[in-house]
Amino acid sequence: MKKLINLFTGLLLLVFTASCYDGIDPITEVDPGPDAGSPQVTHIFPEDGTTIQDISIVSTINIKFDVVDDIEIVDVKVYLDNVLLGAYDSFMDYRIFHGNLVEEGLLGGDHILKVVATDLSGNITTSEVTFTKAPPYTPLFDSEMFYMPFDSNYFELMSIQEATKVGNPGFAGESFSDIDGTNAYKGAADSYLTFPMGNSLGTSFTGMFWYKVSATPDRAGLLVMGNNIPEDRTKGFRLFREGSATSQRIKLNVGTGTGESWNDGGLIDVTAGEWVNVAFTVTPTQTKIYLNGVQVNTATMSAAIDWTGCNDLSIGSGAPTFSYWSHGADRSPMDELRFFDEALTVSQIQDFINLTNPYSPIYDETLYMPFENNYADLVTNTLSSTVGAPTFSADAYAGSNSYLGTTDSYLTFPLTGLFGTQEFSTTFWYKVSGSPDRAGLITVGTSATEDRNHGFRIFREGSATSQRIKLNVGTGTGESWNDGGVIDVTDGAWVHVAITVSATESKIYFNGVLQLTGTLSAPIDWTGCGDVAIGSGGPTFSYWNHKSDESPMDDLRFYNRTLTATEIADML
Repeated sequence: MKKLINLFTGLLLLVFTASCYDGIDPITEVDPGPDAGSPQVTHIFPEDGTTIQDISIVSTINIKFDVVDDIEIVDVKVYLDNVLLGAYDSFMDYRIFHGNLVEEGLLGGDHILKVVATDLSGNITTSEVTFTKAPPYTPLFDSEMFYMPFDSNYFELMSIQEATKVGNPGFAGESFSDIDGTNAYKGAADSYLTFPMGNSLGTSFTGMFWYKVSATPDRAGLLVMGNNIPEDRTKGFRLFREGSATSQRIKLNVGTGTGESWNDGGLIDVTAGEWVNVAFTVTPTQTKIYLNGVQVNTATMSAAIDWTGCNDLSIGSGAPTFSYWSHGADRSPMDELRFFDEALTVSQIQDFINLTNPYSPIYDETLYMPFENNYADLVTNTLSSTVGAPTFSADAYAGSNSYLGTTDSYLTFPLTGLFGTQEFSTTFWYKVSGSPDRAGLITVGTSATEDRNHGFRIFREGSATSQRIKLNVGTGTGESWNDGGVIDVTDGAWVHVAITVSATESKIYFNGVLQLTGTLSAPIDWTGCGDVAIGSGGPTFSYWNHKSDESPMDDLRFYNRTLTATEIADML
């Protein structure tokens, strides 16, 4: 009985097996035919001409490609800049291979990716694409040739080369710029960086960096290039500091081959705890040191700098060639180190400071001129045009300088975007002079003779002891006058002047106190108005002797709206 059951089961399985293959042709070997050609390679990423944008010094790239052959792929090799990245000889599908590999540490510049595929018949296909990793940094000036931002690494971004560490230098955990920077260099005892410079700087060059000075130790080397002869200061240069717990002096020594030049620079207030821009220039005839764009000292050179035997730049110490006189490792944060292969002018240095440390309006102003040795608006980073020979005064309300006019001199600035259609405001600090006895301060007008129906005119009139600040506003078919208030000339004090204009009225404030309100029959009319004149009534309001002012003016601001009394008071 058991044998009958097994026989029946076997017959049943045979029937089912036969039914499963019912209607299907049996598998037969198919001749693939002759090899029609070499393997085909398709680059998916990167393709030829691809540019990889990455602010990182080194990048990671995901390489993708396909290899297809009509018979069978035997092996595939991938090269980057002639270095083998990967080799494959086993494939899930012997006719199609989807390549995918990750390469780390890609530096900036042009690169060649090559895929070599071989098929069963020995046919070889070599396919190349050229792609570019954009450099992490583009120079801001043509002469900029070295840039080290210290953003948690010691790479110089022009050459993509890392400085060599001596000892255990570190990072400050802060940057001078909250916008662009993430860190800064900070030294430690017996620690510094070295970088090969050779004679790349030439006989005229500029060094620049941001610096938050510490008084510990009380002296240190900052940037040094010298030769290996003990205490030889006739070659290369040495930038260093010396001082006390409250102030530190930045100094420069330059070797001229048979002698040396000393520049005693200027002082930084240690107690302020602020970032300061330090710049120094060297030419064959002189050296200059700047702090925050202000020239603090000049020294003469008997001959051009001599680079004989000099090669490495030391950063953050006088060592190894200038560690004597206790000019060892510095422990002050340093950021954004740059070199230029020309001696920058004071204007270029100030422009660079403005570019790398852009001003962010604090009162929603449309223009801000602090007059720190230039006539630049920091909101738009635009220089004013000068008429005549305006100058600066060391008597400043804030900073190191203020604007000071001279006879027949003033500034002009484009009107576009400064003021609102029907309202505006301006504020500035002012130390009035009684000579001349009247002058224009800020003027916007047309070219028509004595046209006061358009634009506005801020001016002063008075005597040697008192001066009245006044305002005239053109309303299209008429004009509005505001006789403002009187400033005591003999007091010799800085006064905060604020002027507001709305569609219906104007107001003049001194030190936050309202002096007088004037009415407007219609809003201000800007028809035909040209540039703003600063420090004079001319060229549109020089009549009635409202010519150039010779009083110091500081921290000039424009606004495209009417400031409130509270906002003005908060500026004091």
